[in-house]
Amino acid sequence: MTADFDDLEVCTPEPGSFAVDARDGRVGRVAGWVGPYVRLRPPGGGAEWDCPPASVRPAPPGLALRARVREVNREGQLPR
Repeated sequence: MTADFDDLEVCTPEPGSFAVDARDGRVGRVAGWVGPYVRLRPPGGGAEWDCPPASVRPAPPGLALRARVREVNREGQLPR
């Protein structure tokens, strides 16, 4: 199943929200802005990446929920 992220509206994401990088479909939590770019963090961990604002789309509810579940699962696996 593929999604066409070009059909989603361009947005100005709030830090902490989930967004989609329309260039490749990756979902990330908005970490903030670095210069002219939106900084996205993968929900399951990993390296952050920069995304041009024109390529940022709001994450649809289903993708945002899936990303949040990945974060919660990862938090449960971390040593205390």
